[in-house]
Amino acid sequence: MPLESINPATGELLECFSEQSADQVEASVLKAHEAFCLWRQTGFAERARLLLRAAGLLRSGKSSLARLMSEEMGKPILQAISELEKCALVCTHYGETAEAMLAPEPIATGAADSYVRFDPLGVVLAVMPWNFPFWQVFRFAAPALMAGNVCLLKHASNVQGCAAAIEEIFRQAGFPDHVFANLRVGSAQVAALIAQPLVRAVTLTGSEPAGRQVAAAAGAQLKKTVLELGGSDPFIVLADAPLPECVAAAVGSRMINNGQSCIAAKRFIVAKDIYSRFQKAFTAAVVKLKTGNPLDESNDLGPLARADLLAELERQVEASVRLGARILAGGKRLDAGRGFYFQPTVLAGVTPGMPAYQEELFGPVAALITAADEEDALRIANDTAFGLGASIWTEDRAKAEKMAAAIEAGTVYVNGMVKSDPRLPFGGVKMSGYGRELSGYGIKEFVNIKTVVVS
Repeated sequence: MPLESINPATGELLECFSEQSADQVEASVLKAHEAFCLWRQTGFAERARLLLRAAGLLRSGKSSLARLMSEEMGKPILQAISELEKCALVCTHYGETAEAMLAPEPIATGAADSYVRFDPLGVVLAVMPWNFPFWQVFRFAAPALMAGNVCLLKHASNVQGCAAAIEEIFRQAGFPDHVFANLRVGSAQVAALIAQPLVRAVTLTGSEPAGRQVAAAAGAQLKKTVLELGGSDPFIVLADAPLPECVAAAVGSRMINNGQSCIAAKRFIVAKDIYSRFQKAFTAAVVKLKTGNPLDESNDLGPLARADLLAELERQVEASVRLGARILAGGKRLDAGRGFYFQPTVLAGVTPGMPAYQEELFGPVAALITAADEEDALRIANDTAFGLGASIWTEDRAKAEKMAAAIEAGTVYVNGMVKSDPRLPFGGVKMSGYGRELSGYGIKEFVNIKTVVVS
């Protein structure tokens, strides 16, 4: 079955990629394991040297790689360039810090010597999404490779050009053959891949249904998993919030990547005393956003990545309106020929039971919700199946930190936009998944935490 790359700005077919057979995939797994047996013996200095070369290739090739990203999934070109710079940053970070993070840890016991060491697991399968087609891969691969694992990538079907480009970056950087390999397979082959005895662990970034499927397949094989799934992040605006900075961050956080980010703010929970002012300023800013060709640097928003995603977002908005939500801006598809564009949209009067309240809206649609007070804002923030990120806006730091402790999320920002940082652990709770990526916590997800006691 071919894997198709379609330009979401035009609907035109860019390229078809032939899917690898089950036999070819099995051979790739075997070669990856053979590569692991040698790679695990490679010292940290050599691993770091190669990873830093990959960082250099990302920086030097960012113009052409960013264009590829924009053409395959519609990311605004300046955001695509920023994504590649962040990929280079995570490579540099782990190239410089992994050895210290994974140094053996002595523990005093009654023995002559006792310590914990961190050994690689082997072949790690990464099932990655289309929305950040480079970043999601590098934030997994950089720590996994530095820990001595080898990586097999199953990328989203619509960004196979990006997948091939990533594999080529590792090849040009000088990584041994099969230490990082791209598999051209669809979702139907994932369960069989996980069942391969030489695949020792799996990580997935994607939707809740995909996470359930991967977790079930891995659980049946007793294999370690890390899942980073969807989010419906609350953006809490308290009565004493710094309004100009808050509104600017709110618009940026909701509309980044054309609204297609797991950690984008999606539910704007606003204290009643400031609601009217926030609504007016936020809506006015959204109306000014310019949507169009993602290769044009003057455009703020591009298209959604696929036609089915556009149809689903349209369904969610229409269903919310039928249930009583009010459209303050946007609300419809954009007539842009064959492109998959949706107007930047603001919904007010969003209440429980509406898709805009209950579900993750993956597109440029903001849901405004009124809170009676701080306690009510916290209740609404936690009234979701998800728990990825959250942000709180207030001048009262003590109040914010007290609320942050009570919010059910993996990351909370106070007076800032939620984002991932290589130095900080990243992941979710509840239906947003489990496990952590990035930081020292992330690099230790795919290692054998081994106790050694010498009498």
